[in-house]
Amino acid sequence: MLARATFRAASAPSLVARRGFQSTRAQLSSPYHYPEGPRSNLPFDPLKRGFAFKYWAFMGTGFALPFILAVWQTKKNKP
Repeated sequence: MLARATFRAASAPSLVARRGFQSTRAQLSSPYHYPEGPRSNLPFDPLKRGFAFKYWAFMGTGFALPFILAVWQTKKNKP
């Protein structure tokens, strides 16, 4: 039993290294390669003109909403 464990431990590093090399080569020649680089993994394009307006409108709404609701609650008629 000890001999089997020693054999597996001795042969494992060569299999792992060889397998890693083969999988890297397969990935490089794969037809399913997606573009890499900055902004390539985003579902929107931050370089478009309307992005800045949409971004600040979204952020401004989220920031202003608690203040608007607080003013509305204080101005509301009390029963």
